[in-house]
Amino acid sequence: MKQEQRMIGHSLALSETLEQVTRLAPINRPVMILGERGTGKELIAERLHFLSQRWDEEFIKLNCAAFSENLLDAELFGHDSGAFTGATKSRAGVFERAHGGSLLLDELGTMDARVQEKLLRVIEYGELTRLGGQQARSVDVRLITSTNENLEQAMDEGRFRADLIDRLTFAVIHVPPLRERKDDIPDLADHFAMKMAIELGHEQFSGFSSTAMEQLMDWHWPGNIRELKNTIERSVALNDDPSEPVEHILLDPLRKPNTGSTSASTEGNTKLELPEQIDFQQHIAEYEQAVVYQIFRRQQGNQQTTADALGLTYHQLRAWFKRHNIQPKNWVRPKNA
Repeated sequence: MKQEQRMIGHSLALSETLEQVTRLAPINRPVMILGERGTGKELIAERLHFLSQRWDEEFIKLNCAAFSENLLDAELFGHDSGAFTGATKSRAGVFERAHGGSLLLDELGTMDARVQEKLLRVIEYGELTRLGGQQARSVDVRLITSTNENLEQAMDEGRFRADLIDRLTFAVIHVPPLRERKDDIPDLADHFAMKMAIELGHEQFSGFSSTAMEQLMDWHWPGNIRELKNTIERSVALNDDPSEPVEHILLDPLRKPNTGSTSASTEGNTKLELPEQIDFQQHIAEYEQAVVYQIFRRQQGNQQTTADALGLTYHQLRAWFKRHNIQPKNWVRPKNA
């Protein structure tokens, strides 16, 4: 049986979150975990399971964003033979496979209305019907959900059922972003660095220089712990002499090396040539569109990586395009083409 992964850090923000998890774990009710990408929501879900009375039963994780509507339906609730093309035999869904244990549904905000309705029935009555089947099946599952999407906005836009949110939020755990728990950065950095040094076959890890650690502490970490892990692994791997402390931290691998003076660029960012009067809202809207356009072109028209680079979810970016009546395919070509 898989063991719970250790949560690393001693900051007040993390300690308060873990204390809340400890209080909620024994209570057999749905819990929703909210937080930015890369903050460790899955680790929080694991802790909820392993500290509960279900710790020795199944803990199953499902990323809802990885499936289309029909496939998600079948993956959640199972299907009988002949339910759809290619369904040559019956198969239990994750609810049945997690019977007696816990189920984590990640990226909950991507779930469509029809699947939401079926999920609500499972929560209310503890039973489901497989896709293409007729028989109702009882399930006993501790449901944990997680998302980085703004569910209040999704409800306002009619994309998510308010009654389902009510049933899923017996309790809500807000996982703090790394910028709110910077005291944990040295511990996390050492942990990831030592694991990478072992993977590379180094005899030891010689630590970080004071300059390198200052860089780590000053960075804003939009990708949170996942970004920190990648950054540390890259820095250790590129360190020329493993017997010496890591000196150079490459924080943004996509950014070209700065070949000119920084003072000119800094001045350009802070000193704007503006007329006496401007339409503030229009000016901000134009600037926002210019930023999204530049990142979109940099990512070669890939909407998922564009959303990641902007710190948005895929669906938030899609909503932005729709709100501004922009067809992304028209942005793949140069504007003047």
